[in-house]
Amino acid sequence: MSSNAPLVALEVMTESISVGGMVCIAIVIRVARDELVGDSARVAFFRSLGRRYAFVGTASPFVAMAAGLVLPWSSLSSSRMIDVILSLTGVLLVVPIFGMRQARAMTTLRQTMTANPADNSVANSLHRGRR
Repeated sequence: MSSNAPLVALEVMTESISVGGMVCIAIVIRVARDELVGDSARVAFFRSLGRRYAFVGTASPFVAMAAGLVLPWSSLSSSRMIDVILSLTGVLLVVPIFGMRQARAMTTLRQTMTANPADNSVANSLHRGRR
């Protein structure tokens, strides 16, 4: 176990960054909704936040997953457990991609809404996307 101590420390540190970042962003979202006036100010704020947090927020879960896969690999005798680990890792890799695609789609909708404020179909799509 002592030979795995650096990997365990790396995994704990990167997962702490990842989970702590999610909690922090959830708090920031609530405050920004209450304090920032106007959609354009919120969009600019969250675009800047997303771009600055993107590297840390993306890299830390990948590093934690890699460490998590390396740690138990030698002690796993069940191929079923390896399949479960790889499946969950795959889900954790795919879900953020959909979140990023949704964020980009919302940016496009907001830009379209700014250019055509009278278009109700864009307003409805924007409202659905916010949920």
